[in-house]
Amino acid sequence: MTQIFFYHNAADRISATAALISKAFAQKKALLVYAPDSEVASNLDRHLWMHPPTGFIPHVRGDSPLAAETPIVITDTLDTTPQNERLFNLSADVPPAFSRFTSVIEVVGRNEDERLAGRKRVKFYKDRGYEIKFFDLAEKD
Repeated sequence: MTQIFFYHNAADRISATAALISKAFAQKKALLVYAPDSEVASNLDRHLWMHPPTGFIPHVRGDSPLAAETPIVITDTLDTTPQNERLFNLSADVPPAFSRFTSVIEVVGRNEDERLAGRKRVKFYKDRGYEIKFFDLAEKD
């Protein structure tokens, strides 16, 4: 069964996601970022190019010809992606076909809209019997 991880209370959702991606990359773990909102996808893309300042996290958009050979892919659709290990969800909704992934990582910020959408996703997963692990990012501030 898919493992669900909720990282909540992020002061900056994009920075928190990038930090988690950086940790996964350091462990040589491939992952997919589901970001159907083009502004969110662009912000994460830009952030990954600039942080960390002394390094680079290799990533591409889902429509890139290099997507199949790049460890981190940012996409707005999950229909044609071969990766099924880790899925970072930056959508307000439950990602389609999330259960094909080994793990789903949800990152929720502090603004009320994100919190409400996050609560709905928690309820969705719990109602279907998924165990959820929670991590409070406010404790790291």
